[in-house]
Amino acid sequence: MIKLSESEIQKKLKEVDGWEYNENALHTTFEFNDFKDAFSVMTRIAFEAELQQHHPDWSNVYNKLQISLSTHDAGGITENDFVLAKTIDKIIEGDS
Repeated sequence: MIKLSESEIQKKLKEVDGWEYNENALHTTFEFNDFKDAFSVMTRIAFEAELQQHHPDWSNVYNKLQISLSTHDAGGITENDFVLAKTIDKIIEGDS
């Protein structure tokens, strides 16, 4: 997978609402009603990430889920990161 340029990343960011680019990764935070809801979403994301063979860096504290995406092998952001970000957004939208 080829690392995207800064201009390509900025253009693609318009396709994913709520995601930011800094420190060579895409970042977002979601807040849920409680820990159970946050963990449930994490489980669904984990199955999709495994299917895509692209895994997030994330942390969960009670009802907050922080996610960072980058392609370590490429040394930055690739198309894989945006595909997974869109997948995560669809999972979150399904919970709304």
